[in-house]
Amino acid sequence: MAETRARPLSPHLQVYEWRPNMAVSILHRATGLGMALVGGIVLVWWLSAAASGEGAYGHFLGLIGSPLGLLVLIGLTWGFFQHLCSGLRHLFMDTGAGYDPAFSRKTAAFTFVASTVLTLAVWVYVLAF
Repeated sequence: MAETRARPLSPHLQVYEWRPNMAVSILHRATGLGMALVGGIVLVWWLSAAASGEGAYGHFLGLIGSPLGLLVLIGLTWGFFQHLCSGLRHLFMDTGAGYDPAFSRKTAAFTFVASTVLTLAVWVYVLAF
């Protein structure tokens, strides 16, 4: 008769210690999905409002210029820059460089800083003019 041994279970999310490179990987997928869905809806809405006439376009501008609309646009901008910075990080890592754990954590943390700084720079410029 064969002995049955207790086999180890796959680790769950509660077991892992969250690190910047884990968060960047998850956010890369989430920002891509968010830009495709939310950004796509806003783009189609903008185009259909522009094609529907002055009244529809004015309504669109009123809603997109509201605090909630600006929050959506700022979120899309941050998502774009986070996705871009994360993609550049992955492109760099595709060359075979940057796999040292300490360096990988630094570049992952840098994507958060860079995306936030770039978003602030864009929106300071947009709101200033």
